[in-house]
Amino acid sequence: MATALARGWGRPVLCTDVLPERARALAEETGGEALAGGREVARRADLVVLCHKPGQLHEVARELSDDARAVASILGGVPRADVVEAYPGRPAYRLLPSTPVEVRQGVVLMARAEPQAIDADVAELFGELGLLVPIDEGLVDVAMGLMSTAPAFLALVAEAQVDAGVRHGVPAERAAELVVQTMAGTAALLRHRGYDTLAVRRQVTSPGGSTARGLDALERAGLRAAFSDALDAVCETGSWAR
Repeated sequence: MATALARGWGRPVLCTDVLPERARALAEETGGEALAGGREVARRADLVVLCHKPGQLHEVARELSDDARAVASILGGVPRADVVEAYPGRPAYRLLPSTPVEVRQGVVLMARAEPQAIDADVAELFGELGLLVPIDEGLVDVAMGLMSTAPAFLALVAEAQVDAGVRHGVPAERAAELVVQTMAGTAALLRHRGYDTLAVRRQVTSPGGSTARGLDALERAGLRAAFSDALDAVCETGSWAR
């Protein structure tokens, strides 16, 4: 995710990694600089974006807290209160991105930070990556279940459609073009229509037509239940830190 963020911002970044070669590769790609450790990043950066493993919160904080001016955590399963506790006296934000931030088409959840308002520069920085959505802390895990797993779910849907097309004789590459562009166009149309899924669906569904028959097949196959079960499974893991 750190790489996706850096690519989405498209500007030089200061970075460090337990695998130095990975940090060097990212620095070379962005025109930034790979540093020897987190403390050096904290000393030079206005904002430290925490992209380490959730269980390392306090370990990393012991290294950085004296030098970090402000921190933005993208750690799954770590409430903002824990980040504030680990970095006392520092502005601390909780933001949770999805992988399409790499192409500036992602969603970035912003846990509400009352009574502290999020810094305008931080909001602008993460807003460059797609849609910035403020959300109550208590809903963060469910919202993550909807948006952070969705690229994998939708990729599976696209793959299933491509495979169906191949079964009927369409070359795989051509089927992929058709499916992916239609998904992108449909997303744009839904946004344009105020996210009215029913209106968009009915627009293309003639009574007794092929789309109606296809939708009926999907309903009978349990499409809605499958997505409901998938979200249940994601939320029932108990912690995004795992």
